[in-house]
Amino acid sequence: MWRHPLEEGLWLQILERHHAGPLFALTDRNREHLRPWLPWVDNVREVRDSLAFIEEGLERFAQGVGYELGIWLEGNLIGVIGVHRIHRVNLSALIGYWLDAGHQGRGIMTRVTAAVLDDLFLARGLHRVEIRVAPENHRSRAIPERLGFRMEGILREAARHGDRWIDLMIYAILDREWKALRR
Repeated sequence: MWRHPLEEGLWLQILERHHAGPLFALTDRNREHLRPWLPWVDNVREVRDSLAFIEEGLERFAQGVGYELGIWLEGNLIGVIGVHRIHRVNLSALIGYWLDAGHQGRGIMTRVTAAVLDDLFLARGLHRVEIRVAPENHRSRAIPERLGFRMEGILREAARHGDRWIDLMIYAILDREWKALRR
């Protein structure tokens, strides 16, 4: 399947069925780290839950409407970045991501997201990409801010997280903005 090297020892690869065990183990190790931001964490209770996620991603990949990539460092799965809802008419998409707590603060997610943006804008010809993030999630907000996205607004109480609703900030970048930054 699709594999994209970024630098020595760091690559992106489409998540495949045989990655379900490592993905579940990574999710399980990072529950406390992810729980404040990602409401799906507590629904991942066993390997088959990770397998279902991977199969959904493979179906989106086959249909050309998205994909889920594992982030690999020195042969170990350390995170996930996904492209959701590629809209073929509007040439737009939404990116979501998460990284193992022990690998944060090293610029990995910024480099990974830049590679995905290159794919979406330069290879697939999209026009607009969004990232949505909770206002309090400063580490996640830093990624689009570093990469030249504009914060366009806040969706009030747009995501249900347990028994509460959270706001989501919408960051977006257009193809011409990304291409100008990449020169």
